[in-house]
Amino acid sequence: MRREAAIAAALFAAILGSGVFIAAYATGGERLFEGLGAAIAAAGLAAAGLGWAFWIVPHELVVDQIETYPSAPHERTAQNSEIVRDVQTVTRPKMLFALLGAAIASFAAAMVVPFRSLGTAPESKLFHTRWRKGARLVRDDGTPISIGDVNVDAALAVFPEDALDDAQSIATLVRVPETSANTARGYIVYSRLCTHAGCPVALYRAQSRELICPCHQSVFNVLADGAVVSGPADHPLPRLPIEIGDDGVLRATGDFAEPVGPGFWERR
Repeated sequence: MRREAAIAAALFAAILGSGVFIAAYATGGERLFEGLGAAIAAAGLAAAGLGWAFWIVPHELVVDQIETYPSAPHERTAQNSEIVRDVQTVTRPKMLFALLGAAIASFAAAMVVPFRSLGTAPESKLFHTRWRKGARLVRDDGTPISIGDVNVDAALAVFPEDALDDAQSIATLVRVPETSANTARGYIVYSRLCTHAGCPVALYRAQSRELICPCHQSVFNVLADGAVVSGPADHPLPRLPIEIGDDGVLRATGDFAEPVGPGFWERR
């Protein structure tokens, strides 16, 4: 009974330690109590396992001899009685089995709980920006941009309205001659984040109509959907679809067609 009590105490300590870990994590992540709880839970399970192996599980060596002739009826009856007694000896501590199940369940819960720190799925941050259909293009001071505000062969940093502090959504508005194909009356917008290392593509070469990243000298063709001309970037700048409203204000018609910035493992 003392041995069973010791094993029960170890299992109870494992349950208590797991509870301490979960409580510490849920109330703000106090590292001291998290570590203490995990250590108590692991030590309790380890001690209970050792006690179970040495004190509960029988250690006798049983050899099953095959005889040529069946045993006598009284010998078979005696053997069956002995097997029943052995099974009862092993399965007798029902309380220990209940504590063992509770200890394993609580420890498993303590190990699963930290997965919440992985955060939400990256869908909303890595794949999308704050640009939405109808969002006006604004300057860094929040004023909207109307047709005629930007000279031909000039470039300007623009933001979606109500998202001036979102670095991932910053874009570059370029005005080219109105006769240029596949533009909104000469206006075209690309993400300002370089597809190589995320540096701001802040330079515009009007003569060749190219956007240039000053960090590693990646060059993108404005009139070819942001295609890479030279440099280490391996894919074009994402283009923002825009339109000119009836009031002459430039607006987005949706988000970028693909994730902005450097490539990551989901990109095809």
